Amino acid sequence: MNGVDGDARGDTSAGADGASAPAQCDVLVVGGGINGAGIARDLSGRGFRVVLCEQDDLAGHTSSSSTKLIHGGLRYLEHREFGLVRKALAEREVLLRSAPHLMRPLRFVMPHDPAMRPAWMIRVGLFLYDHLAHRALLPGSRAVRLGASHPAGATLKAQFTRGFEYSDVWVDDARLVVANAMDAAARGATIVTRCAVVAAAAEDGAWQVQVRHADGRTQRLRARALVNAAGPWADRFLRSAVGARDVRPLRLVKGSHIVVPKLFDHPYPYFFQNPDGRILFAIPYEETFTLIGTTDVDTRGADGAPALDDDELHYLCAAASRWFARPVVPADVVWHYSGVRPLLDDEHGNPAAVTRDYRLALDAEGAPLLTVWGGKLTTYRRLAEEASDRLVAALGPPHAGAAGPWTAHAALPGGDLGGWIETTGDPVRDFETFERALARALPDVAPPVRHRLARCYGARVSLLLDGGTLGREIVPGVHEHELEHLRTHEWAHTLDDVLWRRTKLGLHLTAQQVAVLRSWWSMRDGARADGGTHPSPMDGRT
Repeated sequence: MNGVDGDARGDTSAGADGASAPAQCDVLVVGGGINGAGIARDLSGRGFRVVLCEQDDLAGHTSSSSTKLIHGGLRYLEHREFGLVRKALAEREVLLRSAPHLMRPLRFVMPHDPAMRPAWMIRVGLFLYDHLAHRALLPGSRAVRLGASHPAGATLKAQFTRGFEYSDVWVDDARLVVANAMDAAARGATIVTRCAVVAAAAEDGAWQVQVRHADGRTQRLRARALVNAAGPWADRFLRSAVGARDVRPLRLVKGSHIVVPKLFDHPYPYFFQNPDGRILFAIPYEETFTLIGTTDVDTRGADGAPALDDDELHYLCAAASRWFARPVVPADVVWHYSGVRPLLDDEHGNPAAVTRDYRLALDAEGAPLLTVWGGKLTTYRRLAEEASDRLVAALGPPHAGAAGPWTAHAALPGGDLGGWIETTGDPVRDFETFERALARALPDVAPPVRHRLARCYGARVSLLLDGGTLGREIVPGVHEHELEHLRTHEWAHTLDDVLWRRTKLGLHLTAQQVAVLRSWWSMRDGARADGGTHPSPMDGRT
């Protein structure tokens, strides 16, 4: 199974709402965020029969609401979380090689404010950041003079004349989740969205599970093991569905981001240190915007769609305005989003200082139950590998000669560019070469559209072509074959799944263009209404 080519695979058809799962499986994974999708992928690649159930859309919550970074967590060094930082740093290049279309290196600029921390302290932190884990692709940190000698200085206030550069990686978080789900499906897993696990009981060494589909149908499944990867709902799932007692509650922390018209033309994102001890990112986003975030606000529950409140809005604008020459004001905000992070409650008073590490809890008595507590986007693959190792130990291998850990050197769907170009092993250079090859294959497609397709689908862009074309253009830059692909192969059941998770077209299209797409989608939908159980992210637009 490890040799399955990332781009010449079996059907990963998602089907329609109401699709059923098989009556029996080895492992049922509850939750279609990054951890659930990663675990389903890893286990499927080892030969287990896996079913993943997600109550809403894949990446419908926390996993599409991140700062879009694969990073070691420079600020975690200040909290002495060296183990977490080392683990995360080691994953940056592993993940970059696996999906060069979904990720790209960034050179962050950290302006220096002498009133915050002395320069020597920052140098020590960056030295550790450079050397805690092996680096082959990402350049190390360096001190820089801002102002006229560095483009990142031009948009900052005049008093910030010195700073530092360091490396991290950008990622399309929601598409990373979908890529893991597609890979799991290609390796035999069944992915069922809009399907809630409502009850689970251990009987005769297995789990008897009841699920409820979006249309109200219920279904019973039997699984040898259960994985609780429900994220912010992990503790509630144990209490309500499994009937567990004495469940340790998660600490739920809301993080919000704002998107404004781009504040600078250079490619350098910023890492800002704030007087309250928090940090702020300002990152080039979707070609014509700047992403600013995040906040850390304790919240009591994960029900409903979390939303940016006025305090967060003014905090983000004020924090950014402290650094930029041109102030950022609430009227600049064109979109915002919020997510709830499920963190291990270490009883730390400051939400920003709560650990982002994870814990795997395996109850192996009778039918195995593995619960994922906490975690962060960067370490999802490592978490999934550890979870799979523990389930193999509890269940035994699925068959003689079953594969062991395999994901560290495997491409995600779209990440193996070898069918398009002769690869060099440098993911950045290879992606640039791939874009040139795609330009030759699609000379009549506008360069911005080609670039978007290359970033979204990588080598799998060929699945969008029928007779060498993308089909009818429904609105500028959006073609029929792409939408059909998203419906058929990527579990997109509503137009909002497309506009805000599979792509970010919602930021670029006019209301009239969105209406045209909704009409097209509704016609394709037939009896299935264009809606969904999760509130539309369009509600976050201002």
